Amino acid sequence: MPTGYGFVLPDQNGWSRHLHFQAAWGVVLTGLLYFVYGLTTGHFARRLVPRGGGFGRDLADHLRFRRPGPEEARSYNPLQRVTYLLVIFVLFPLIIWTGLAMSPAFVSAVPAAVTVFGGQQSARTIHFFLTIVLFGFLLIHVAMVWLAGFRNRMRAMITGRAASHQEHA
Repeated sequence: MPTGYGFVLPDQNGWSRHLHFQAAWGVVLTGLLYFVYGLTTGHFARRLVPRGGGFGRDLADHLRFRRPGPEEARSYNPLQRVTYLLVIFVLFPLIIWTGLAMSPAFVSAVPAAVTVFGGQQSARTIHFFLTIVLFGFLLIHVAMVWLAGFRNRMRAMITGRAASHQEHA
């Protein structure tokens, strides 16, 4: 079938839909593992839930984009805490829910999944905008890691340890 791009795709783009569903399952399963890990180890409560005592002031400091000090490399700053909580507990569940709301099989079993959004087209629109927001989060996250020192930050993300100042000299 012609695509308008000067070439023919097999299965009339059905492969991209299957790839999307496979990626979605990867996100869901990874997210479930992270969620169970976060709850059982107390990671969310210890590292992400904002604490009182100047949280608003600290958040305002980070919204002014001051460069973090070396002592802050080992913990999440207030802006990171709020952002990660929003992504983990609001955006990802919502993108999964809107994705399920577009599935005729799921909607036939759970009609309320789509009616809460006002129909499949509204769910599709919300899903699209959530995709843009999450992709923007990813791009900003990667850019900030790059600007903060790619090697040290990647080492910290993978091993859980940041390099000391002696290693940089």
